[in-house]
Amino acid sequence: MNARKPGTLWIVATPIGNLGDLSPRAQQVLRDADLIAAEDTRHSRILLQHFGIATPLTALHEHNERAAVASLVVKLQDGSDIALVSDAGTPLVSDPGFRLVRAAREAGVMVSPVPGACAAIAALSVAGLPSDRFVFEGFLPAKPAARRARLRELADETRTLVLYESSHRIAECCADLVAAFGSDREAALLREITKLHETHLGVTLGAIAACVESDAEQRLGEFVLVIAGRSEDADAKLAEGRRVFAILREELPPAKAAKLAAAISGASRKELYEGW
Repeated sequence: MNARKPGTLWIVATPIGNLGDLSPRAQQVLRDADLIAAEDTRHSRILLQHFGIATPLTALHEHNERAAVASLVVKLQDGSDIALVSDAGTPLVSDPGFRLVRAAREAGVMVSPVPGACAAIAALSVAGLPSDRFVFEGFLPAKPAARRARLRELADETRTLVLYESSHRIAECCADLVAAFGSDREAALLREITKLHETHLGVTLGAIAACVESDAEQRLGEFVLVIAGRSEDADAKLAEGRRVFAILREELPPAKAAKLAAAISGASRKELYEGW
């Protein structure tokens, strides 16, 4: 008797807002699958009921993925088709699923995408910042010290940065971004993309941080931050500032020399003083 042909692991993007955004192809894949692995079965059940899809659900989230992968791969090897969905957007993009995809590929199972919504790409497309080269950082560390350390590492990145942040950390995150990148760095903050209360804040990190701090509504929901990379002009200003600072500090205390060098060159006083 011939062994069954392995099934397919479908990676299905789901709406990040309007339920009607689920493509006909995605609906069909979810309907035809033998099983749907969902980040939150309660959330996904609402989506499936809306489209009249009765495929069985199983939970696959960050707390059980490691333990659940083996049994799911066995089902795939036995010929079952499984669709992986997250709460919203594209699975694996700051969502569970990496371990399952990796294990399925190692087992020789076909893994096929059903593309659709992704908050990072949606935000990048409307932010008005360079999009030809960008870095997706996902969520920054939750602890303040670790978050600030990571931002210091990213301060010299020349590509556009895309970050996710949660409502209970957005104000602190914006303040830390201002401290690390400067208040004048170009940026856009997109809140509740495609949803009823979608808002866009932009121009500079300083303006965004001030608005988030003063308006409680801008601290509700889900956030994507798109931040311009460090410009060549900023590098030139820093180089000139360091040259001037080196001359001035021969005659002045470092703090005063840094202040004057920053005023003359347009470079960041903080960067000049910290580099001393």
